[in-house]
Amino acid sequence: MTGDRIELAVHDHGGDGPPLLLLHGARRTLADWAAVAPLLVPRHRVLAVDLRGHGLSPSGTWSLSRVLDDLEAVLERYDIPGALPVGHSLGGVLAVRYALGHPDVTPGAVDLDGYGWGRPDQYVGLDPAYVEERLIRVRELESAMVPGEPIPVDGLKDLLAEQRAMSEQLGIPYELLEAGLLRSVRHGPDGRLEVRPEREHALEMLAAIDAIDALDLFDAFAKTRRPLLLGRALRPAPPIPGMPWFDELMTAYRRGLARDLAELAERRPTVRVVGIDGTHEMLLENPGAVADALLAFTSDVFSGVAS
Repeated sequence: MTGDRIELAVHDHGGDGPPLLLLHGARRTLADWAAVAPLLVPRHRVLAVDLRGHGLSPSGTWSLSRVLDDLEAVLERYDIPGALPVGHSLGGVLAVRYALGHPDVTPGAVDLDGYGWGRPDQYVGLDPAYVEERLIRVRELESAMVPGEPIPVDGLKDLLAEQRAMSEQLGIPYELLEAGLLRSVRHGPDGRLEVRPEREHALEMLAAIDAIDALDLFDAFAKTRRPLLLGRALRPAPPIPGMPWFDELMTAYRRGLARDLAELAERRPTVRVVGIDGTHEMLLENPGAVADALLAFTSDVFSGVAS
């Protein structure tokens, strides 16, 4: 660690082409890229990282500036300051923010379905006041889902059963979900299992995400001068039991996102928008479609077409 930077866990997938830095979403790990990365290696040098407090990376106070400093340290260590940051979900937000902060060396950025909860006015057909009320409830549920105490060792079977159910529901290979979960848990000194990131830092991360939402991501997209690929999930998320209003909310938000992304691409020629045939779990559901979209974009970026 240098200063407040954390030395992140890195999976170097190899490759000799222009470098890519792959970033995962909140409470996920670099294992999410396991099926996508090999499809990129024939044309790129590919690194994937566990963000601070996630996977095998050390814990530390979670803030946007600290996380971006961590990413800079990785690229310095591997001597690839000009790597293209490619992120999914929260990782996509970080990729755009990193490109904004390093415009002289970063060739662009990729954000795959990383749009947070957006603005209330982006929920087409719904009253913004109603949306704000529901989003407060969503954020409360997010915080409540953060584990408060370590779980018993035998509790791992329940977590794996949840992954099995997701595998069957979304058609994701179970081994991908299992690998991600096992990378996210570790044994505590008393033998119980800790799910990472720990509660303190997970709550800091959620607060940071809320702050990013408040700043309006579309403003950041518009300020990015380098080529920008924005991927959008074309399939809705599965229903959530006990939250019948959530489907209505997300349907309205998908319509608003489609509208606003199309308008952004129309007025900003450096912005490319692509739909990915998958839900938010697109990296695991449809790695081929994700890789195809990335390679089409990077081909133009590194040949100068998209600049």
